[in-house]
Amino acid sequence: MPGIRSEHRRRPQLSYEVTILLAALAVMLPMLLAALAMVFVASARTHWVMLMGAALMVSLLLATRLRARVVFPLYTLSNLLEALREGDYSLRGSRARRGDAVGEVIWEVNALSQTLREQRLRVEEAMALLSKVVSEIDIAVFAFDANQQLRLINPNGARLLGLHPRDAEGRTAEALGLLDCLAVEGARTLRRSFPGGEGRFDIRRSTFREGGLPHELVVVSDLSRALREEERQAWQRLIRVLGHELNNSLAPIKSMAGTLRAVTARDPLPEDWRDDLATGLNLIGDRAEALTRFMLGYTTLARLPPPAKRATDIATLLTRVVSLQQAVRVIGDAVDVHAAIVDIDPDQIEQALINLLKNAAEAMHHVGDIRLVARIDQGGANGGRDLLVIEVIDQGPGLAATDNLFVPFFTTKPDGSGIGLVLARQIAEGHGGGLTLENRHDATGCVARMWLVV
Repeated sequence: MPGIRSEHRRRPQLSYEVTILLAALAVMLPMLLAALAMVFVASARTHWVMLMGAALMVSLLLATRLRARVVFPLYTLSNLLEALREGDYSLRGSRARRGDAVGEVIWEVNALSQTLREQRLRVEEAMALLSKVVSEIDIAVFAFDANQQLRLINPNGARLLGLHPRDAEGRTAEALGLLDCLAVEGARTLRRSFPGGEGRFDIRRSTFREGGLPHELVVVSDLSRALREEERQAWQRLIRVLGHELNNSLAPIKSMAGTLRAVTARDPLPEDWRDDLATGLNLIGDRAEALTRFMLGYTTLARLPPPAKRATDIATLLTRVVSLQQAVRVIGDAVDVHAAIVDIDPDQIEQALINLLKNAAEAMHHVGDIRLVARIDQGGANGGRDLLVIEVIDQGPGLAATDNLFVPFFTTKPDGSGIGLVLARQIAEGHGGGLTLENRHDATGCVARMWLVV
């Protein structure tokens, strides 16, 4: 039996065209047999034989015509499908129409061709956009295959390696010096030296599949450049504020020194020269003292020690802070902190709150009430950490602009130092928290919100 099955499988199959032709002849075979029988039964006359020969020829022609009408549409469909397989979606079948068996098939093939054409256009547009984005982004992108050979690199990656993309593609990660980047799990910050630069880099690695095979994607971001830019901007702001403050103090000192020099150079001296000299020296002394206070504030901000935490009664600390503020009335509203003992640096927190209350009082021109609200937020909503939240709510005009609130030495007050808010935020951040300022939503005024991890 196995041998019989093997012979049957090797038996040649009739083509579709021959099968259609034989089927057409088979349809006419009963008629031909009946005609032959009638001829031999009647007599073997010559004209009957010729008539049967003519009928046979006509039958063959009709069968061939039937074969052509059945087979040629299939050839058309074959050409259309071959064009689709080759990616040519411009060909269309001309006999596409509804209500016809073959026309319906060609109609659907044409619709499929149009759909595939639109989809390929969208994919090509998306790939062109992705390629443009990868080329323009300011990060290095590398793609490696399963053998750790480089398959894709963007221009920024080529600059980082100091190679032309054509010279880099196909080389292994070890040859490119990126083997440690492939060992990164998820994301990591490393200090590295590449041919195109050195510094701190954020390295991220992920996997993807292409053609069913695993590949690895490595993205390298240069953090040093961004940090240097931020540092440069911070220095520019600091130098601008320092220069402004120094000029404010040195300009009147220089002017008064010139005036006193002119007075003392007169001969004889004017009668009120002693008064002029005393007034000038007093002005020089006042400006020198203001400059000294400014530099002392800078020193305090730059040399703030780490918090010396100890168990502190929050209610007692807030009561002491309120008693120190005499300019305006401070209304305390301590919610759930009456018996709270937390680990903080009370001296630093007290100083920060004094600065916030002083700013609030000056914003109201010492007219109105200040609310001091304190509460403890349980750790369930804060990633498992308990937070001490303290809010200073004033009734002033609110914040007109917030861009320079925490710029060191920036102030809009005539005698302000510009370090109160910066120092308060630095103290809060030293306790793992932060400080924000925002306008009130229920009335005019501002809310200074400080939170500490306790």
